[in-house]
Amino acid sequence: MNVASKIESPATDLSRYFNDRSFDDAWEQYQEDGYVIFTDVLSSGQLEQQRAALKPWIDADIRGRNNFEGDQSNRIYGMLDKDPVFADLISHPLQLAFAERELGESCLLYACLAINLHPGETVQPWHFDDSHCGLARPRDPLSLSTFWSISDTTETNGATEIIPGSHKWGNEQPVGANRGSDFKTGVTDKKAGSKDDHPDMIKATMPAGSLMIAKGTLWHRGGGNSSDVPRLIVTPQFCKGWCRPLEQQLLAVSPEKVARFPKRVQELLGYNIHPPFMGYVDGMHPSRILSKD
Repeated sequence: MNVASKIESPATDLSRYFNDRSFDDAWEQYQEDGYVIFTDVLSSGQLEQQRAALKPWIDADIRGRNNFEGDQSNRIYGMLDKDPVFADLISHPLQLAFAERELGESCLLYACLAINLHPGETVQPWHFDDSHCGLARPRDPLSLSTFWSISDTTETNGATEIIPGSHKWGNEQPVGANRGSDFKTGVTDKKAGSKDDHPDMIKATMPAGSLMIAKGTLWHRGGGNSSDVPRLIVTPQFCKGWCRPLEQQLLAVSPEKVARFPKRVQELLGYNIHPPFMGYVDGMHPSRILSKD
């Protein structure tokens, strides 16, 4: 069955991203493989804006705290509180077209972070992004993750590794799946090589300015960086409107700053209602808080 045929295509004209195929064609690939990649989404000027905004935080060189974050990686959280330019990625119509179709128009920003892999970083544990809900698989995803390549991501500098079709798996896990100890502060496990490679895995190599969209149930991991250059991505993630986001956006970004963002970004941060009335404040729409400020 063509799932996409039952759902309207987005109203926004996204044709320039599809290279002679339709949105429904891209959606079918996403449904079958669990991910889809678009190249040449960001212009050179847009990339420079993102890099300039990230530079102070990368220069601070705060490294990851555990095996999951990676002690040779910079992770930059709370991005919308750091620079409003990141809202351009959050609200990009191409990724929102997928997020809204997958999760509904009341979807929320689940998390948003930049990840800068330094040379010498090793592979991450295998994981899928909505595992925190603890619900049995196979099932529909509760989240959707996007990966913006701010630098080229290559075979050697840490391109995200994915297992196509793994979003359909049940209880099976790849060797090297994440464990509780992978999140323990101060504990890292440096592996020699990639002994936990999966036979079906691929490296999602992308030139700078590309976008990968992946289901929250797709098994993936950050690759190891055996090159002499860093790899920089930004990964906005979205969840259903009734889910609790990974990153508490209502605390991560001050209301004064949120009030200056476009309305759609405000909604994605949680100033919205999931029908019929989930998310109200004192019986009223939460956006009224912003108008008071």
